[in-house]
Amino acid sequence: MIDKQYIQSIIQDKLQGTGYELITLKVNVQNEILVEVDKLEGVDVDFCAELNHYLVEQLEARSEEQKGREGDDYSLEVGSVSLTAPFVTKMQYTKHLNHDVEVLAADGKKYRGTLVSVDEDSFAIETEMLVAVEGKKRKQKEIQTLTFAYDAVKYTKYDLKF
Repeated sequence: MIDKQYIQSIIQDKLQGTGYELITLKVNVQNEILVEVDKLEGVDVDFCAELNHYLVEQLEARSEEQKGREGDDYSLEVGSVSLTAPFVTKMQYTKHLNHDVEVLAADGKKYRGTLVSVDEDSFAIETEMLVAVEGKKRKQKEIQTLTFAYDAVKYTKYDLKF
């Protein structure tokens, strides 16, 4: 099996100073390698092709260094993170600032709203909620700001609407 730590280190070397972040790296026992990157300004397909080529070169060079051993067979997929995938890094939260998001809180409640702020420890969304108003029989819609710690949510993802 191909060493995941080795792949991660060569990817980090290549991404350094580019503004790209490694979001997902999966290597399974069949040596199927999945690499997903993201960037505030969006992912360029040419960069993904360049990263793919770089990884192939590095993996082949390492295989040649290990004399007397044939190179591992592997499949490699390099691309951008899915639009519907949960956020993994704070950069992804920043990228989606002022966009609609879906948040699944640790208590199992789901919230939809606009991501309005992102800081080191938490993020906030504005959402429309029904609240009881004194003197009224029916609950009234009110926009509220809800703040969540990153570790207090099961996931946050872009709320894709058609």
